[in-house]
Amino acid sequence: MSPRAVVLVIDDEIRSQESLRRTLEEDFYVLTASGAAQARAILENESVQIILSDHRMPETSGVQFFKETRERWPDAIRIILSGYSDSEDIITGINEAGIYQYLLKPWHPGQLLLTLKTAAEAYRLQKENHRLTQELRTAMPELRRQVGAARNQVSAVFGFENIMRHPESPMQQICDYVRRAAGFDVSILLSGESGTGKELLARAVHYASARADHAFVIANCGALPDTLLESELFGHKKGAYTGATESRSGLFQQAHGGTIFLDEISETSPAFQVKLLRVLQEGEIRPLGSNQTLSVDIRIVAATNKDLETEIRKGHFREDLYYRLATIPVRVPPLRERILDLPLLIQHILSHTGRNLGRVIDHIDPVVMEKLSAYLWPGNVRELQNEIHRMLVISDHAALTCEALSPHIRQSTLSVPHEENRAGLRGRINAMEIPLLQETLSRHNGNISRAARELGLSRLGLRNKLLRMGMLPPVRERGRPPAIKEHTDG
Repeated sequence: MSPRAVVLVIDDEIRSQESLRRTLEEDFYVLTASGAAQARAILENESVQIILSDHRMPETSGVQFFKETRERWPDAIRIILSGYSDSEDIITGINEAGIYQYLLKPWHPGQLLLTLKTAAEAYRLQKENHRLTQELRTAMPELRRQVGAARNQVSAVFGFENIMRHPESPMQQICDYVRRAAGFDVSILLSGESGTGKELLARAVHYASARADHAFVIANCGALPDTLLESELFGHKKGAYTGATESRSGLFQQAHGGTIFLDEISETSPAFQVKLLRVLQEGEIRPLGSNQTLSVDIRIVAATNKDLETEIRKGHFREDLYYRLATIPVRVPPLRERILDLPLLIQHILSHTGRNLGRVIDHIDPVVMEKLSAYLWPGNVRELQNEIHRMLVISDHAALTCEALSPHIRQSTLSVPHEENRAGLRGRINAMEIPLLQETLSRHNGNISRAARELGLSRLGLRNKLLRMGMLPPVRERGRPPAIKEHTDG
């Protein structure tokens, strides 16, 4: 690599620091820190591409340190060294701290080098992609015509066809529903756990819409405090605040004509929500430090991992903003509710990641598939990607066996009754779907139309599913009121 990527190694044990330095210094420029405070000082003064941190430190944990530093140095690739006992903390950190990879102790020099080289390449591609995006935004119309073919390729990559799902998976009905909504210029609210693929759906909406030739812009509303978020979205004039040395356009302006994806919308404050509501109502923004408003033409796709209706009742989220955002509400199911998709997802990840690592896997032990299917995946698809990546790195064979699985996944067992276990995969899916359907119907007093909207299904699709599972009688008994309401009301 030329120039060499800069790696910051954080470990309170000097011997571990020196061991890591010796392993890495031939390929990387290595900086070392004995704790979080020293690491912050280095990050203030050095351009660091990769941060490699021990998880157990006297002052704080590696996950907590990454949570704190993610906001200020979001581009740095974050990697943790951890023992087996840290697995639950690391699963949480995958989403909250933006951890790229974690390595198990004792680490293998070859595995460590390969992981960091892959991380350095990911950083380079990330910066190159950012540079090219900026150039495209300022390019002349002739150049825009020249990249038209490239845009078509991107549309194909991020289209609904490339969202991996089984024909009988809940994701199939959700993709059909969202694809229909994509053709109408309305706001869409995606709700669901972290790592379920909400950003992937948002991109598919953009590239299936009439705005596909314009920008798709991502704003993480949970990563910045209100003042910085307002500057990030609305832009600012020179001198608007300390450090604003030049005027800067905000993400709303950059998304003009296209789509903006507001991730973690539930993390915004009520005060900021008022300003966001004005954008949706008036189609206008006012940069910080300016007394003029600017018109913007954008489509908003928002995402949240919280129940916004509950947040409204608590007074944490504005009801009027919710209804502006949730013209089309869609619940994206967690991986444990779409286990039929697991084989397709694994094959896709193996193909993509294997290509990047130069690995070819021609066989997966059936026991591995059984363990992966039995695990509940609290980190969802993102955790699955991380697990497959790790297995590819540590496996010495052209087959994936149980020895390559993380201990907590290797020890997983099916959490469904023995009779359903014997019924196979369909029985396990029903065991997870039925309680969800019952809970949703109960919340809407048995109203199928409202329940279908929350679940991201068509009314007919939900009714057929209920019939298939024996949860809806095909013929009502005369004189007895139905347990589930068949009428369609708003």
